[in-house]
Amino acid sequence: MLIRALVGELVELPRGLVERYPELGDARWRRGGLPPRVGGWFLGRSSVAAITLWRTVFLAPGAAPRPELLLHELGHVRQFGRSILFPLRYLLESVRRGYSGNKYEHEAQAFAEARLRSANLSTHA
Repeated sequence: MLIRALVGELVELPRGLVERYPELGDARWRRGGLPPRVGGWFLGRSSVAAITLWRTVFLAPGAAPRPELLLHELGHVRQFGRSILFPLRYLLESVRRGYSGNKYEHEAQAFAEARLRSANLSTHA
């Protein structure tokens, strides 16, 4: 029980989502745990919908596994993979510009939006 409270529990994403966005398999997905709460505290909230730490994405208990959210977090997984210094860079960027001005947040959002557009184009082709 204590372990689950700290790190949540492993979850499998809906099969249809993974079929449509196979790159989601590059991350590990957990639900609950302390990380979404800690992320929320930094933003003055009780929780965030999701937070990424290296290759693991922690979804808040009530967060729906929407493609926009999952792909955004996958963008952060990729940022973590590019540099061992990413956590420090992210924190410094957040201190300097705040969450909404953080260039890493903008980059993750742009990644998610581009991937969603790509999926929509292939569906309508």
